[in-house]
Amino acid sequence: MTVFFYTIYLRKVFALDHLNHKMKCPRCESTSYRKNGRRNDKQNYLCKNCGKQFLEPAFYRSLESDLLANSNGQSKVSIHEAREIFLVKNLQKEKVTEERFNPFSFILAEELLQTILSPDWLESAAFNQLLLKIQQKNEIKPKLETGISLLLLDAENLKLDANSELFLASVCKYPLQVKIAFANWRNPTTGKQDIELYNRGYQLVHVPGGKNSADAKMIAFGSCILHSYPTVKEILVCSGDGILIHLCNQLQNQGLTVYWVRRQGSTLHIENRSSGKITDYSLAMATEVPSLETVVDTIQDLIKTEQESINARLDSLVAVATLFQERCDINIKDNPKKTEVEKTIPILNNSFSKCIQEEESAENPNEKTLDKLLLKIIQDIQLNSPQTKLSVSKLGSELRKITGESPNSIIKKLKLGSNFTKYLESSPTFTLKASGKEYEVMALLSE
Repeated sequence: MTVFFYTIYLRKVFALDHLNHKMKCPRCESTSYRKNGRRNDKQNYLCKNCGKQFLEPAFYRSLESDLLANSNGQSKVSIHEAREIFLVKNLQKEKVTEERFNPFSFILAEELLQTILSPDWLESAAFNQLLLKIQQKNEIKPKLETGISLLLLDAENLKLDANSELFLASVCKYPLQVKIAFANWRNPTTGKQDIELYNRGYQLVHVPGGKNSADAKMIAFGSCILHSYPTVKEILVCSGDGILIHLCNQLQNQGLTVYWVRRQGSTLHIENRSSGKITDYSLAMATEVPSLETVVDTIQDLIKTEQESINARLDSLVAVATLFQERCDINIKDNPKKTEVEKTIPILNNSFSKCIQEEESAENPNEKTLDKLLLKIIQDIQLNSPQTKLSVSKLGSELRKITGESPNSIIKKLKLGSNFTKYLESSPTFTLKASGKEYEVMALLSE
C-alpha cells in the first residue's frame, strides 16, 4: 500500500515531465532535443536550445527488485512506475531544491489526500477494484484454515460400497476429500476391487503379501499423516483388525478426530474415539440404524398422527351426516302434501322396533310382521300414485325412512336371509318382475 500511494504522489509531482516519457536537458531543462549517436552503448542526445549533450538515464534491474521486495506482496509495481521512482532519485539537485520541495510536497500530499478521500474517488471504479483486491487477499487465509476429512481403508479386511462411503462422509463435519486404500492388489481375492475404488477417487497403496501387511502400512502412513496433509481434521480408520487401535490412539494424540469403522454382521459400526458416540449403518437396508429412543419416538409420532387423522375423518363424517339430516328435514317441510306413511313415521318406527325386539327374543322369528309393514307401504304408494311401478330399491328406501335402518340390516337381524332382494324372491307374499336393470315388486296377498 505504501508503494501504491507513493507512486500516485510521484505521478502527480512529475506529471508534466513523464506523461509522454520525455526527458529534459540537464542544463536548460528544455525538452527540445535530438538523438546524437551512441556513447558507451547508451543513447546520446543533443539539446537544440543550448547544445548540451547528455545520455538517457539508465534503469537498473536491482532497483526493480528492491521495489518489489519492499512491496511486501501487497501490491505490484510496474516497470513504468519503477522507472518514475528511479528518475526522481537521479534528478539533479538544481531541479528540485530542498527549499522548494518541502513546502511543495506538503501541498501535494494534502491534495492527494483530498483526492483519495473525496466522494468521487470513493465511488470510482478504481477504488472499488482496490477494495476487491484487498478482500480477495484477506479471503486467502480462511480458505487455508478450512479442514478436510481423510479415509484410510484396509481393503483386505473391509469393503465399502458407494452408499456406505456417502454415509461415512455425512458423519464427518469436514468434507471428505482424500481416500486411501491399502491392499495387496496382486492377490486374486481382491478381484476388481482396485478398479472400482480407483474409479471412485481412491489412492491405491500396494503392499506385499503377508499377515497384517496392509495394517502395518496403514499405521506407518497414518502416524505421519499431518506431514502430507496438514489441513486434515478428521480421519476414518476403516478396518476391523484390533491392531489398528494403536493407530487410532496415535492420531488422537495429534489432536485429530478419529472414527473407527468396523463391520459387525450386516452393520457398519462407526465409533467416534473422541466423544464415544456410536453410529450404526445397515448395509442391507442402506440406511442408518436408529437408537431405541428414536424408534420409540417415531412410533409415538405415527400413533399420534393416525389418531389425528381418524378424528379428522370422524369430524368430516359427522358434518356430512348433519347436512344430510338437514336436507331430509327441508325436503319434508317443503312438501305440502304429506303421505300417510310420512305422518305415521314415528308410530311405525316405534312399533317396528318392538317387533324386531320381539322377533329377536323369540325362538322362531316370524316374518309376518315385516310382510305386513311392506304391504302397508305398497298400498300407500299405489293409493297416491296408482301408475307408479314400485321397484325393489324404492321399496327399500321407504322402509329405511320408517325404520331408520337399511333393509339388508333388518333382514339379517330377523335372520330371514342375507339381503333384501333375496328375501322378496323367496317370500310367498311378494313377486318380482324384471324391469330393465331393476326388479318391480308386486304383492300377491293383501291385508
